[in-house]
Amino acid sequence: MNKNNYCVIMAGGVGSRFWPISRTQKPKQFLDILGTGKSLLQQTYSRFARVCPTENIYIVTSEMYKKQVAEQLPQLNAEQILAEPARRNTAPCIAYSNLKIKSKNPDANIVVAPSDHLILDETKFVEVIEKSFEFVSQNDTLLTLGINPTRPETGYGYIQIDEEKPKNFNFINKVKSFTEKPDKETAKKFLESGEFVWNSGIFIWSLKSIDKAFDKFLPEIAQIFSDTNNVETIEKELNFVKEAYAECKNISIDNGIMEHAQNVYVYPTEFGWSDLGTWDSLYELSNKNKDGNVSNYDNVLYYNTQNTLINIPKDKLLVVDGLDGYIIAESDNILMITKRDNEKKIREFVKDVELKKGSDFI
Repeated sequence: MNKNNYCVIMAGGVGSRFWPISRTQKPKQFLDILGTGKSLLQQTYSRFARVCPTENIYIVTSEMYKKQVAEQLPQLNAEQILAEPARRNTAPCIAYSNLKIKSKNPDANIVVAPSDHLILDETKFVEVIEKSFEFVSQNDTLLTLGINPTRPETGYGYIQIDEEKPKNFNFINKVKSFTEKPDKETAKKFLESGEFVWNSGIFIWSLKSIDKAFDKFLPEIAQIFSDTNNVETIEKELNFVKEAYAECKNISIDNGIMEHAQNVYVYPTEFGWSDLGTWDSLYELSNKNKDGNVSNYDNVLYYNTQNTLINIPKDKLLVVDGLDGYIIAESDNILMITKRDNEKKIREFVKDVELKKGSDFI
């Protein structure tokens, strides 16, 4: 295994769109949403442990989740869990991890990925990551993985592919443009054109290339995270990070760098990917009965019910009659019933619950 291969797993989100299963105290990355016996974080770690040495894998998370990361991944030592004192989006998160890795190995090649993705074909995924590492180790580029789209999805960002390809890597394309989540009609046009892929949010680059990009496009953040002496001991690092995050602006790596840099490439591929961002994405990926229903346990009796997703505690029996296209989810004495078409309102539900019933319920 290449000692220059590093991985950064971003695990700080609160997963509010999976409420009420995903809660502030234990968000979705720490849950076994798919019924595999492993949490999403544990599954993500296992995938990357096939291409990166254990000591080269870092988890960036919120201070409040540091203990949960340590419990779920006991094979990591304390300095591999980077705790953010505040949420500042992905650019500061990546800058912090870059500094940490630079203190260990300035020749590192890094893959950055969220902790809550579903990958069905892990063998293909590992092959793609290995080829990506090979590409970025030989070229001064910023690479992202693009997923070949299968439907006009409005919940993902899109990447427009240029015909230009780098020498010796004909499976990779230059990026022409990025587009945020489109409306349905635009998504249909993207799909019909054949020029667009979904933006997976998985990035691969050399440490030297991403550092240069920070210097050029986000110089203030680059300056904050420039001195490796600040992370030479855990005590110094804790003090430094508190001050650093107080100064950092809130900005994503996409908006801050990827949409502006000229050396951005995309690897169009497919390996059974979903970002598992919503209940509906879980429904689309799950095995369904003859009526299109999905449940996490076999303790549901259906009558005149179709196209409905049910996620309830193991010890509950549920009888459902006369529903079509609903989400029913229960956790810790909270029960939510809503139309699948309304799932974008879940964040509104969460805000209203907090306002009217208190933060204990979110």
